[in-house]
Amino acid sequence: MSLAAGIVGLPNVGKSTIFNALTSGKAQAANYPFCTIDPNTGIVAVPDKRLEVIASHVTAQKLVPAYIEIVDIAGLVKGASKGEGLGNQFLGHIKDVDAIIHVVRCFEDADVIHVESTLDPIRDIDIIDTELMLADLDSAERGVQRIAKNARSGDKDAKAALASFEKALEALKQGIPIRRLGLTSEEKNHLREMHFLTQKPVLYVANVDENGLGGNKYVDTVKKRAAEEKASIVILCGKLEAEIAEIPLAERAEFLESAGLSEPGLATLARATYELLGLWTYFTVGDIENRAWTIHEGFTAPQAAGVIHSDFERGFIKADVYTLDDLITHKSEAAIRSAGKMRSEGKEYLVKDGDIMFFKFNV
Repeated sequence: MSLAAGIVGLPNVGKSTIFNALTSGKAQAANYPFCTIDPNTGIVAVPDKRLEVIASHVTAQKLVPAYIEIVDIAGLVKGASKGEGLGNQFLGHIKDVDAIIHVVRCFEDADVIHVESTLDPIRDIDIIDTELMLADLDSAERGVQRIAKNARSGDKDAKAALASFEKALEALKQGIPIRRLGLTSEEKNHLREMHFLTQKPVLYVANVDENGLGGNKYVDTVKKRAAEEKASIVILCGKLEAEIAEIPLAERAEFLESAGLSEPGLATLARATYELLGLWTYFTVGDIENRAWTIHEGFTAPQAAGVIHSDFERGFIKADVYTLDDLITHKSEAAIRSAGKMRSEGKEYLVKDGDIMFFKFNV
């Protein structure tokens, strides 16, 4: 399942540092604007303690977590929608992702240049939002013009689509991102073809110094903005996360404890991004591997099987299903079967987040 989140923000807010720590990638992290010219893409594991619990009962040679795709997009600047900086190129890269991770600088450091000279997280957020809205405004105007022709002919579907586009256009003219409109599923579907930048869900990342992990006045302003948008926020120190990423796993727990952390902030970020993309997980188990598979809410059993291989979906017969609670209670699959807790589900079954499944198929 190919879904990606793009990391955006002004230059020098810590995007590439966070991306590198997330993915162990090679994005250049330098103290000047536009050091990332081409989008860097990495695959990020999503930590899930359920996989570890499963492994304590079902021994396998390896554990395979779920993964998400992260794209590091070069810093936007004021005027990007008109081509300033490398604006049009960057806006095109954002159009290709499914969700936005908006990194906001919430730390003071005279040695790290701020493209706007002063530190003001809300102004920085507004600069990004404004550029995205200006790009969307142009797209919305073109969409209205195109659909209006069919709507005038009496086409009911075109009339409904036109109403959705006009609603989006009016909001953009008022400086309101499309994601804040509370659109219906039908309205979202009408607008989907245009890949509007401000329709994409957003997760805010407040990048702080080590003294700001408990929050600071800058983080408070970002929290307020996130609450207004019903968006999530993750607080982390990009510099510290980069150090953690370089520490061997055997020594990492001790370092985290000394830093007052229960886990790396990037683990929280990966999970929050997974949720932002609207993703669920089901598990398969066996001697070779215990594995997490990514699905959307509402997937049927055959659709979930198709994530493993298209033949599984095409030749689906049934799925044996049990829960993690069943495994914790009964300790093994054999005991689960003996207790009558193993369910046989057919083609109409809607997979639940956390289901443990075994598919039977014939092609």
